[in-house]
Amino acid sequence: MSRIVVIGAGVGGLATAAVLARAGLDITVLEAHIYPGGCAGTFYHQGYRFDAGATLAGGFYPGGPMDLVAQAAGVEQWPAHASNPAMVVHLPAGSAVTRWTDERRWQEHRRIFGPQAETFWRWQERTADALWRLALQTPPWPPQTPAELIGLGQKGLAWLSRNPLDMLPHLAADAFRPVAAHLRHAPEPLRLFVDGQLLIAAQVTSGQANALYGAAALDLPRRGVVHLAGGMGAIAETLAQAVRQYGGQIYYRQEASRIVVERGRPVAVETKRGKSFPADVVIANLTPWNVTQLLSESTPPRLPASFDGWGAFMVYVGLDGAVLPAEFPLHHQVIAREPLAEGNTVFLSLSPGWDKTRGPAGQRALTLSTHTRLADWWQLFEHDRPAYEARKVAYAERMLAAAETALPGLRQAANLILPGTPITFQRFTRRAWGWVGGLPQTNLFRAWGPRLGPGLWLVGDSIFPGQSTAAVALGGLRVAGTILRELGGQTAFHPQAVPGLLLKRDMKASDTPETTWPAALVRR
Repeated sequence: MSRIVVIGAGVGGLATAAVLARAGLDITVLEAHIYPGGCAGTFYHQGYRFDAGATLAGGFYPGGPMDLVAQAAGVEQWPAHASNPAMVVHLPAGSAVTRWTDERRWQEHRRIFGPQAETFWRWQERTADALWRLALQTPPWPPQTPAELIGLGQKGLAWLSRNPLDMLPHLAADAFRPVAAHLRHAPEPLRLFVDGQLLIAAQVTSGQANALYGAAALDLPRRGVVHLAGGMGAIAETLAQAVRQYGGQIYYRQEASRIVVERGRPVAVETKRGKSFPADVVIANLTPWNVTQLLSESTPPRLPASFDGWGAFMVYVGLDGAVLPAEFPLHHQVIAREPLAEGNTVFLSLSPGWDKTRGPAGQRALTLSTHTRLADWWQLFEHDRPAYEARKVAYAERMLAAAETALPGLRQAANLILPGTPITFQRFTRRAWGWVGGLPQTNLFRAWGPRLGPGLWLVGDSIFPGQSTAAVALGGLRVAGTILRELGGQTAFHPQAVPGLLLKRDMKASDTPETTWPAALVRR
């Protein structure tokens, strides 16, 4: 039986491991930290449970990414509660845009942006519907083998048959132009709103974000957002439980130090604690640069030597829940000014009032985040530590001030304020330079495929379809399915035997994300 070692207990790695364990394969997961989840984990501090990085959970609707993962991994129920609205976006002029998941969104668009914005939103939703129908079939993008190229062509033809012919020229054009092409005559508040939303969903604004990817990324609120009991880390904890349930092993405090390669194939993974785990297949839930460090002279030539993208500056706040109005939305984005990022845009996520595990009695956990460039933080940290500390204080104050746009009285109600920089992210997640969020989605053809070489795979936010817990889980599902198909000729394991690896054949092209959420999947 093939021995499979997964490095990193993030959502992508655990989704892959859970599916393969359910198929009966020999699975070992190695995690450097003491709990799973990585950037989508939840950590404890002074009685609070804070979401470490990712705070927005989507894709749990029927037939959606997390539904398919649940079927494939044997997860009976996510500890999730559906939420509507998904979030509120605060613009500099003082207006607040509520992102409803139902038909109220159209009235809100007209109220804030005027009737002339409807053309943009019609394009966005129609395009997103078409793309999600394709994405949920886990197409092999980018194709890395002749078989994957053939499979992509077959799925593409089936997809084309389910979409109106008049859409095809627009979809083809959007593959090579940015979202901004659809905002040329849009009101300025709409452009700013879209830029803010794309920054958190695609890592770039409308002038650079690919139109197809951007349309799908903007669709996350419409497809439904949930809040997890215990925090975002509950996704990884649920998947970890599934791995163990089906016979897989998870070892914490086992940071990988080397992938041993012989004759072009991995044979073992060594850890900093002196352990060696035999492996016929290695799945790295890491950034490409972390994989490069583990492979050393065996690094595949396709891995990048340099990178672009972002880090995150975080502020974790424990606050008195009495300051929060009743029915206060739990996600907010504050756009204070341009240029975006660096504390000029801040994302707020509050723990639900019903989740008593997230803080001391009467207290709530709040996570604030902003995009930030990595180089300046590392320059100061390595060469001017006092300036680094001063910058950290200044950023925290800037973010708290911006957050009070959504939550007046925040600073007075705060009992705990804990900032974190990209250096903090590197320390706790081991991600090189504290790089988070995945590659900026400027070009569909820059996406990384998961196959790095014989027996060596990459999962996580570095491969297609990219960012968000739902996206990395979908990428893990693709890798699991491919591995099972390739082992099918040698073993009794077949992807068809694992529910959820293929899109349900009875799903209709007209299915919308507003379908009733199944009680077996999501708690209300």
